[in-house]
Parts: sequence; C-alpha cells; structure tokens
Amino acid sequence: MPVYTYRCESCGVQFERHQSFTDAPLKTCPECRKKALKKVITPTKIIFKGSGFYATDHKSPSGEVSSATKKTDKKEAKEKKESTSAESKPASSEKSE
Repeated sequence: MPVYTYRCESCGVQFERHQSFTDAPLKTCPECRKKALKKVITPTKIIFKGSGFYATDHKSPSGEVSSATKKTDKKEAKEKKESTSAESKPASSEKSE
C-alpha cells in the first residue's frame, strides 16, 4: 500500500498514512478536527539496479554492435579524418617565378 503525506492548512500538522489506491483521501485533521487536510506531493525515489543499463540499451542480445551503430561510427570517423587532413594541407599553393 502506498504512503500518502497530508498537511493541515489550519494548524500546520503534517503526517503520513498508509492507504489503498481505492481509499478516499482524508479530509479531517486528527489534531484540530477541522476539514483542512491537503495531500502533499512528494518526489518518489528512483533506483537503477544492475550494471551498465546505459551500455546495454542499444546492443543486440548477442552483445554485438548493431549495423546502424557501425555505419554511424564509420561515417563519423570518415568525417573526422577528412577535417583533419584538410587542416594539415597548406591553404594555397603559389608558383614562385
């Protein structure tokens, strides 16, 4: 069962209560007995278990890299090689007379 946090807008008391999903939200404060309770929205914890969940997201079950990844890697390597070779060439070749 989930745990819900409530806060009374009248007296300021805050408490947690185990409730089923189908239970109606509480309305009456247990301290001041006024109908001023509101649910407090709290962030949930996310736990990533296991090793390498990023590395295994796009791999095939056999552990080989997919062909789409290979093509992208080859294209990037080719572009890098071309840009490096263009930088190493002289800007202009002039004839000396």
